[in-house]
Amino acid sequence: MSPLKILIVDDDPGIRELIQLYLQEQGLIADSVEDAVTMDIWLSQNHADIIILDLMLPGEDGLSIARRLRAQSSVGILMLSARSEDIDRIVGLEVGADDYLSKPFNPRELLARIRALSRRQSQVQMNKIEPQVKNAYCFGPFCIDFTAHTLTKNDRTIPLTHSEYELLKILLKHPNQVLSRDTLMIELQGYEHSPYDRSIDVCISRIRRKMGENSSSQSLIETIRSVGYRFNAPDSKQNARESTSL
Repeated sequence: MSPLKILIVDDDPGIRELIQLYLQEQGLIADSVEDAVTMDIWLSQNHADIIILDLMLPGEDGLSIARRLRAQSSVGILMLSARSEDIDRIVGLEVGADDYLSKPFNPRELLARIRALSRRQSQVQMNKIEPQVKNAYCFGPFCIDFTAHTLTKNDRTIPLTHSEYELLKILLKHPNQVLSRDTLMIELQGYEHSPYDRSIDVCISRIRRKMGENSSSQSLIETIRSVGYRFNAPDSKQNARESTSL
């Protein structure tokens, strides 16, 4: 397997050099640039598997860059920021970043997250080439299409972000099972998270709101107090269209 190619986008030369040298010592191919302009020039001539992107950059900021990159490609995006507020993390993930790490950070944790992101990307690629006889799963009035990555309710499309789609898919994979927040975060991001990280709860709330659900026991996505969440799979013949790839 070819070594991962990493591009670091950070306006701090000390941070760039530290990350680049460390990743190179770990057998990865790493290069670095200081802003969006030099990043665009680099990408026009090179390929990156993962981009480590600072949030606070001169000129075009990291959120704008992440949104633009995601509209153009599926490159892995790991966002860095000295700001630790939950809203920055949530917005970063919503605009297309795959992961978020606060500064200062342990280089070993950065490497672990890079490898976790690479594994998820590899699995996505494998799923794309695996034959799929069925590609939809319907529950109640809802139907999720795994080819189009869409959710519909009574044939009306419900727009989902990448994180919302992936989290809903994880819940559907484990019908009627209680999944802890830790389990959901590990499956979604590939690593353990801080006990104070509420991004899973925020994402669940957004999914429910878009589905017209609430947090009551009658909800398809039920809150299990102090534990996590459970997808209450409805008994319906519609589920006959369940995808074998779930």
